[in-house]
Amino acid sequence: MPHSVVQLDVHQTSVNATLELPTGEFAVASGIDLSDSTKAGLAGKAPSVRAYLARHIRPATTSGTAWRVTIGALSLGRTEQTSTGPYRELVAEAVLTPPADADVRHFSFGYDVIVHQVVTHVVLVTVRQDWAAGQVDGRGTTQVGTIRIDTRTMKVPALKVDLGAGSAWRGFLAMLDLGGDHILTGTDHLLFLLILLLPAPLAVRGRRWEGLVGPRAALGRIGRITLAFTAGHSVALAATALGRPAIPAWPVEAFIAASILVGAVHAIRPLFPGREAVVAGVFGLGHGMAFSFVLVEMHLSTGQLVTSLLGFNLGIELVQLLLVGLALPSLLVLARLRVQPTLRLTAAALTGTAALGWLVDRLGRPNPVARAADGAGSHTTALLTGLAVTALASAAWTLTTRRRTSAADPAEPQLGQEDRMASVP
Repeated sequence: MPHSVVQLDVHQTSVNATLELPTGEFAVASGIDLSDSTKAGLAGKAPSVRAYLARHIRPATTSGTAWRVTIGALSLGRTEQTSTGPYRELVAEAVLTPPADADVRHFSFGYDVIVHQVVTHVVLVTVRQDWAAGQVDGRGTTQVGTIRIDTRTMKVPALKVDLGAGSAWRGFLAMLDLGGDHILTGTDHLLFLLILLLPAPLAVRGRRWEGLVGPRAALGRIGRITLAFTAGHSVALAATALGRPAIPAWPVEAFIAASILVGAVHAIRPLFPGREAVVAGVFGLGHGMAFSFVLVEMHLSTGQLVTSLLGFNLGIELVQLLLVGLALPSLLVLARLRVQPTLRLTAAALTGTAALGWLVDRLGRPNPVARAADGAGSHTTALLTGLAVTALASAAWTLTTRRRTSAADPAEPQLGQEDRMASVP
């Protein structure tokens, strides 16, 4: 038979539990048949389901004081376990709240939703999110233990939950790592920044990119664009995460795709020459709102949220600085090559195609272009390796070119001794 799963999300003052229950075994234990229920049918049986679950979930402090249990959303789905094949399951959300000042990291988890009637049933209890332990954003689960009937006493013993000592420092480090990983695997964010930086070393003549602006001016442009993008997404990230407005994700994601498309067109034909930093700052606001969705979904307390905001944003900035530093030599060298127009137009066309695919996808039309572009974010090692190799190659090419230039234009030879003597009046 399939087993049940209880996933715990540990917060500062409460624990959220997601129960995944096979409907066949649930019907045997509770007498509530959900095997043929639709969404409307489940709504009609929801009061009975919630009442049953509340009776059979009994968390308590280590001293025996009961916690408050609130059963929330219910849904039906289909899933599969390796040993049993596909089956239908009931998914229930519950909030477990201890008494004031009680420890949420050490408690007794009394639970016998199915196992009190189906004696061979097993319940797997795991932790999915535990900010204070450095476990965030669903990055794997930690096994807490199993619940099953004691065949000697025919009773279901409570599971002793010991999550150890958590700390704000571990939460900060986890969010620092998450922020870095988010920008590194966020293909859309990277493409927007890089496509704006691509024409930074180029001059504008008429309505075309033509000629160079010089290394110092190029570095200034790249610095201003990067700083403006950083400021834009940092402000929006902080405001959206702390304010927690109810903003749907799809308009923000569509705005990001549109920003990349605009950047790709600008790399082909200058749309806003000299104002790239302003555009980066404005579009950065949308990217920052997208970053904030990661924090909002964690349902952190205010203190945890502030600490997470600092760590998450610092992780983003450090990795972004690394990527810009690796791309910088290639951007400067590329502008000086004869093949620069071809490479720039090719990169802009590929970026524009990906952006258009994302835009269509985020407006409700899934497509293979968007899936392929999303998949590029999983190859982070290849990305970093490629940037590092091209950076080294660009630096080597620059040094070689300078040496050749110096050799072709040697300094004026010094006067010999006879020449010096002749020059004395």
